[in-house]
Amino acid sequence: MEIMIDNRQKRVEFDEKIEKLIRKSVNLCLEKEEVSKDVEVSISFVDNGEIHILNRDFRGVDRPTDVLSFPQYENIKEINEPTCIGDIVISLEKAKEQACEYEHSFEREVLFLTVHSMFHLFGYDHDTEENRKIMRKKEEEVLEEMGILRK
Repeated sequence: MEIMIDNRQKRVEFDEKIEKLIRKSVNLCLEKEEVSKDVEVSISFVDNGEIHILNRDFRGVDRPTDVLSFPQYENIKEINEPTCIGDIVISLEKAKEQACEYEHSFEREVLFLTVHSMFHLFGYDHDTEENRKIMRKKEEEVLEEMGILRK
């Protein structure tokens, strides 16, 4: 399994510890969904300006967001491996803002956004209340297993 992490922003610092936790969270998500680890995931860190442009251009929403997911497959179970399952773009600037707003750590926010986006890559969505509950349960299972709890 290959996780490519690309830092394209200079506003928010992050350390090797967060990078290791991100890799662990991606592995746990793959394990929970029984996806072969012979896959590739790309994660890019950006600022609010860049994610605003991406959100506008790809989703038609003219404002910054926290995370964007770009899945390569509609049904992750049907992939031929090895393959790239998708791209994740996280605004570290927005993650820092939200960590303050929700009164938890920056680390927890970045990991939540990573896990949330991974489940989007697997085809999950939160477009209905039922789907939101299913997705949230999966996210919390991964975060709890990592010891990253809501505070």
